[in-house]
This record gives sequence, C-alpha cells and structure tokens, in this order.
Amino acid sequence: MLDYIHSAETEQFSFLRVPKILLQNDTFKGISAEAKLLYSILFDRTELSNRNGWRDDQDRVYIIFTIAEITESMNCGNKKAIQLLDELEHKAGLIERKRQGLGKPNLIYVKSFYRTVDKYGERHFLKCQNDTSGSVKATSLEVSESHSNKTNDKKTDLNDTDPSFLPGRESKRNDAYAQYEAYFREELEIPILIQGNRTEKETLEGILDLLAETCSSGRKTIRIAGDDKPIEIVKGRLMKLNSLHIQYVLDCLKENTTYVRDMKQYLLTTLFNAPVTIDSYYQARVNHDMYGVHA
Repeated sequence: MLDYIHSAETEQFSFLRVPKILLQNDTFKGISAEAKLLYSILFDRTELSNRNGWRDDQDRVYIIFTIAEITESMNCGNKKAIQLLDELEHKAGLIERKRQGLGKPNLIYVKSFYRTVDKYGERHFLKCQNDTSGSVKATSLEVSESHSNKTNDKKTDLNDTDPSFLPGRESKRNDAYAQYEAYFREELEIPILIQGNRTEKETLEGILDLLAETCSSGRKTIRIAGDDKPIEIVKGRLMKLNSLHIQYVLDCLKENTTYVRDMKQYLLTTLFNAPVTIDSYYQARVNHDMYGVHA
C-alpha cells in the first residue's frame, strides 16, 4: 500500500511539466495525450542540450533522443514511439527531425508550443480562443493582426538599474506583453498565490509584470547577474516557471536580510535561477527540519 504524502516531502520530487496550452487550446485538440506527454519530455531535454552547447550554426538548440530512450521513458514499444514522433512532427508541427546519416541518430529540433514563424520570419503568438468566432483547426497555427508581436512599439531596457519595477508605471504595453501577462497569470496561478499570500499581492503583481516585460522585450540580450544572456535562453527558462517556483522566490525574498540595491535585477536573477535551485533549497530545509527532530 502506498503511503500518504507528508508536509516535509511535498517539495522533494522532480516533476515533468505539460504546458496547459497543449491541453486547453483548440489548436492542439487533435493531438493525443501521449504525444503531448512525449513533447513535454523532449522539451525538458532541451535545457540539458543547451547547457551542453548542442546548437547549430543558427543558434537553434537540438536534442538527441533515440527511439530506445523514448520506449523507456514512455514505457511503450518501438512502433508506438515512432507513431508519437510522427504525430508531433507531421500533425502538430511541434518537432522537426534532421537525419545525420546511416547509423547516426536523428537530431530533433523541439519547436515552441506558444508561437510559430510565418514565411516572412515574423514570430507570432497562437491565436487566442476568444479571438474569432468558429473553431480553430488543429493543424493551423494562425494568428490575428491584433495579436501580432509588435516589439517595435515598446522600448524595454532591462540592463538599466530601475528598482521601481512594481505595477503602476505609465508605460505603453504592446500586444506581446498582454499575451505573456495572460499566460503567466494563468500558468503561475497568480490569483491562487495572492489568496495564500495576501500581504505579498503587490510583490506578486510586480513579478508578473517583470516576467511579461522581460519576455516581450525586443532586446537580443537580457542581463542576468551581470551577464548578458540571449533573450531566447532567458525566455525559455522563465517559461518553465510554475507556482512552486514563485512561492520559492517569495520565500527567498522573506529570508534575505541583505540590502538589495537593484530589486529588479535581484528578482529577475532569482526567477531565472529558480528552476535549477529550488530542489536543493527545499532539500536543505527538509534536512534542517529533520535534524531538529532527531537532535
């Protein structure tokens, strides 16, 4: 019989994230749940590939994930693994495979689930479900003019010291900002976090604003802890955040006793690092609590 989960264990495990947009947006309605799960596994692998420098001459990250690895990860047979890859590539357009030659595994380019690239090279968001009347075909990744990514309408410089990051600034928000703001508000469960952290409402809204502002920036690089990182790497990391990461950031803010000169940079760095530091942080807390129990 399986045991119950106790409070000290809730933060110890590593989870695979399935983007809600794959489950809720009509664009991906015709894609099987198994294919969506495989996409999440492949998407998760891109972070490791990026750290290992697996990028082509166009700075596009690729992964190597063999059929054998898929059968092991998905607990399925070879035929099913091939079928799921075909579904992701030919039906959903979420991956692209590139042959390397006889005896070598394919390179897999995992494509972004929240935007597509049109023939002119312009990047756009998926059409919102409320944007049109009628259904959106499962194989169509169309966008409306009202939801195009007009980054030239907004000048954003996150390299400048600006401690007043909280909402209330009189600044023009473009369509990309609004899309990211809506995405993070739902994905991070901001209303639920506010209910559980009522005294931190302003900080949570500030975090939401910072995430949307960063991801909608037209800059090619964003400064993180003194280093200029490519915007795509920053956005990719921030898009992996969930409500647990935001609670972790709130905890870090509460426990920090040193003076923070640039709150905006401090928060952005903490958010960027959250996916890779959260496990060790809470494990250390568990170890400390357990030591106190047995001491």
